[in-house]
Amino acid sequence: MVEPLGVAQVYRTCPDEAFAFEVTSELESLDLLSGHDRAREALSFGTAIRSDGFNLFVLGQPGHGKHSLVGRFLSERSRGEAPPPDWCYLFNFDDPAVPRQLALPPGLGRQLRADIEALVDELQRAIPAVFESEEYQNRLHELKQAMGERQSDAVEAVRREAREHDIILLSTPNGFTFAPADGDKMMSPKDYEALAKDDRERIEGTVEILQRKLTQAIRQMPRLAKELRAQVNTLNEEMLQSVIGAPLAELEERYADEAGVLAHLAAIREALLQHVDSFHADEPDIPPEAVFSRFHINLLVDNADTQGAPVIYQDLPSHQHLVGRIEHHVHNGTLITDFSLIRAGALHHANGGYLVLDARGVLTQPGAWETLKRILRAGEIRTESLEQAYGLISTVSLEPEPIPLDIKIVLLGERLFYYLLCEHDPEFLELFKVQADLEDELDRDAVHHDFYARMIATLAREAALRPLDRSGVAAVIERASRLADDQRKLTARHRDLHDLLLEADHWAGEEGVTVISRGQVDKAVAQQLWRAGRIRELSHEQITRGTRMIATEGRVTGQVNGLTVLQLGDFAFGQPTRITATARPGSGQVVDLERESRLGGRIHSKAVMILSRYLANRYALETPLSLSASLAFEQSYGGIEGDSASVAEVCALVSAIGRMALDQSLAVTGSINQHGEVQAVGGVNEKVEGFFDVCRARGELSGQGVILPAANVEHLMLNGEVREAMEAGTFRVYAIHHVDEALALLTGLELGAADEHGHFPEASLNGRMQARLMAFRKAVKVARGKGGAEKDRPTKDEGGNDEEEGGDE
Repeated sequence: MVEPLGVAQVYRTCPDEAFAFEVTSELESLDLLSGHDRAREALSFGTAIRSDGFNLFVLGQPGHGKHSLVGRFLSERSRGEAPPPDWCYLFNFDDPAVPRQLALPPGLGRQLRADIEALVDELQRAIPAVFESEEYQNRLHELKQAMGERQSDAVEAVRREAREHDIILLSTPNGFTFAPADGDKMMSPKDYEALAKDDRERIEGTVEILQRKLTQAIRQMPRLAKELRAQVNTLNEEMLQSVIGAPLAELEERYADEAGVLAHLAAIREALLQHVDSFHADEPDIPPEAVFSRFHINLLVDNADTQGAPVIYQDLPSHQHLVGRIEHHVHNGTLITDFSLIRAGALHHANGGYLVLDARGVLTQPGAWETLKRILRAGEIRTESLEQAYGLISTVSLEPEPIPLDIKIVLLGERLFYYLLCEHDPEFLELFKVQADLEDELDRDAVHHDFYARMIATLAREAALRPLDRSGVAAVIERASRLADDQRKLTARHRDLHDLLLEADHWAGEEGVTVISRGQVDKAVAQQLWRAGRIRELSHEQITRGTRMIATEGRVTGQVNGLTVLQLGDFAFGQPTRITATARPGSGQVVDLERESRLGGRIHSKAVMILSRYLANRYALETPLSLSASLAFEQSYGGIEGDSASVAEVCALVSAIGRMALDQSLAVTGSINQHGEVQAVGGVNEKVEGFFDVCRARGELSGQGVILPAANVEHLMLNGEVREAMEAGTFRVYAIHHVDEALALLTGLELGAADEHGHFPEASLNGRMQARLMAFRKAVKVARGKGGAEKDRPTKDEGGNDEEEGGDE
């Protein structure tokens, strides 16, 4: 018979004496990535190689603290790198719809913006002042006066010539006219008619000649006005140059090494000269404010205070948050925008450094994944709305010049996302060529005990918690093994440890102690289980009250206690479930009622097929298995999945076939293969503790126990209550390698060895099975004979005797 396990086998303690320190404050801090060597090397490689497509995907289950781990690594890595340039957008004087981008050394963008703002402030005061100055007004008056004199001289010349011919040039509301003179006055029409015909003809001919000369003089007036305007423009430009020359020259000298800045300053100079009328005209086409607004700098990314390469984490990686946006404001009921309303996105801020994104967030935001891939393929950032990107709107908007991209994208996500993207997105592996796979567990040995102690000290120090003494560290390590479900492993999920330390620190504060010890850690664990245990208690109460039928005493045929695990969020608990079997003569079929009712999953269905083949191979190797059996999980109204109940199902079937009662004080878990070997299953700690809780709730323990695979022994980290009961001998845990051992424990019968004729002892388990299956075959043969079955043919029974049996089954 299999002996029950000892307490030392179901829990691996961590002795306080394993540590040389007194409290964790004595320990140095630890890089929390130290236990993840594979991931660290992948991160080092991925951040060092600059080729296209070598972006990173950090794989890890929830609870790893991926953000903090990767954030620390990237921050340390980026310190030694040069900060990226500042990025600006400028007004494009050639095409206002396409703002120009400008890269500047870090810090120079802020300086240039301030210089341009100072320039604009200075010009806004100086330019109006120069056009209002006395010098400008005098010179303008002189030009106008000179031009007026030239216009008057041309007319006066015609007037003088007319006087020489006794003709007067008169000004009228409709222009000029000539009239014959009578002294200094105009000759009256009567006197003019009294003149001789020759005199009249002479006067008319002279007037005609004078009229042509006057016309020529008047035609010179627009040319003279044009000359005046040109002279005024020259004067205006001269006066404007006197104001803008020195400030612009100073800036050009200051930014002599920046070609983009010099080009913008030249464009400013040209724009001022082109719009000089805006500064002195009464109603200019373009107001001065509109002219000056074009000169400003839209500092998109300011890296003046950046130390090393930027590390940016975007918690909402939508399209707009990645590539930026173009804002609008309302003017007279119309939405308008310009280059100054372009806003940076996370890609702009992280350009030249590292952008950390959650894979789940990128995949769930509309258009974000395709946007990210398009930008990485193009190697440039285009700031446009999602509607523009997909051509969903035709409204005229800005199309800023794209900004060259130099960035490392680091995606954080679960392994499922990584492998799904590998399978379903052919571009994924071209853009994310480096995977950094975090460890789920760390080895538990003497070396890692010290390492883990430093990790605990680091977590406590970073969270500003009380230090832990040796017993507290030992308790955390034992809990870490339980979270890993392995005596030889420790969980690498920092979030679970961090939360445990926070709660332990809280209870230490409640108790008024300055150091966290085992008592506070144990209380924190107990409180975590208590807060999450309402459903577990309700489920166990149903068993205790008899609503769910579970027997923990006595012996019953065709009935066994299986063990299941229910997962609710991050809390799992075990509970027993009754598995029953029936058996009668039939055609060799084992009916899985769960599968027939569509409550059984594919893995469970496979397990039932395997156990039916095991029975046929074990008890009907050379003869048909004349059996009709059924299996059911009683009072199960949800889905059943997994193969961990296959050992229990075999035991229930064997009990039903051989009419052998099974001990109900034992619960069974484990998976079998076709040869009856018992294989490891999951959740063994929860299963054992769940059955223990049910048995204890029904009264005093009297030797109940659990049968589990021997391969699962090293996964056991049972709680203190179970261990105390095992120490007292009131609860037992058995580890088995083969299903025969489970049958021996449950039935209390010897298996029995076959003799030379293949017969088993009648009182043995195998003897009873042999006798019952032989009876089944005979019953099937009789039933077929009565039903007119095809002619029997001779065959050999298990004892080597001839017998008659019907056709193939």
